[in-house]
Amino acid sequence: MSTADHRACEHEITIAAPAAVVYRLLAEVENWPRIFPPTIHVEQASTGDRTERIHIWATANGEPKSWVSRRTLDPDRFRIRFEQEVSAPPVATMHGEWIIEPDEAGNSRVRLLHGYRAIDDDPDGLAWIEAAVDRNSRAELSALRTNIESTLAATESTFSFEDSVLVRGRAEDVYDFVNEADRWVERLPHVASVRFEQTEQGVQTLEMDTRAKDGSTHRTMSYRVVFPGERIVYKQVTLPKLLALHTGVWTFTPTDDGVLATSQHTVVLNTANIASILGENATTADARDYVRNALSTNSSATLELAKAYAEDRAGALAVE
Repeated sequence: MSTADHRACEHEITIAAPAAVVYRLLAEVENWPRIFPPTIHVEQASTGDRTERIHIWATANGEPKSWVSRRTLDPDRFRIRFEQEVSAPPVATMHGEWIIEPDEAGNSRVRLLHGYRAIDDDPDGLAWIEAAVDRNSRAELSALRTNIESTLAATESTFSFEDSVLVRGRAEDVYDFVNEADRWVERLPHVASVRFEQTEQGVQTLEMDTRAKDGSTHRTMSYRVVFPGERIVYKQVTLPKLLALHTGVWTFTPTDDGVLATSQHTVVLNTANIASILGENATTADARDYVRNALSTNSSATLELAKAYAEDRAGALAVE
């Protein structure tokens, strides 16, 4: 195979933070959906002595993809090497490295290296990969810098919360209600319209118009990763103006009394839009309350309707 079929590229950025801080954020993959725009979800599949396998769900050129990578961690030199074990077409192979280099001023030069091949060395596939790597690398590095350098502001504007209901029914029925988002128009009064797709890798695209209390509607789009019967993880990529980030997870936990169904949200406020939406005197605390109330109202309504659906089915099964 000619080396011309292998491509390599490098992207870099300087971050006003110590190398150890940057390295830690990159090493802790559970934070990636919050700091990297293309990343939907990451699961740690296995770990060893400074090695790990991770399952990544992310977008590439606007398409949801899924792959498994092996990482080698080098905290002494602030380096993380990675290689995809199972790639998503059109990628045949992909490997690379994060290199964090401290300077005398206490800043960090972050270099992101990639090497890749396309399936059958297809020229169109190579062009697609090149565009995806370039777009994602630039987005990841920019978001990494923003996330680290805005730590103080993010502390005030980032928060998490959850809503739960106890369902006296079957976990699979509660899960089905939330999973079957293509039926939400007929099942959820606050949903005006839905566009729903699912890939072979189990990644769902959910675009919907949601009604607010004042009768207005707003459009959002999310990518969802499903773990059948257990949980549904999602990341909202088309956001209301008050949000800079919104991730969440629906969980369905069997208990002695039934099923505990929970909707968990993690939010980062877009503080630049607070005044224009809530008024000149509105504070970050006001925006937190407003967003929490709006999201909790919808998720609680969904949970209550899922509860009714599952309990009705449980009653019907008991009669049969």
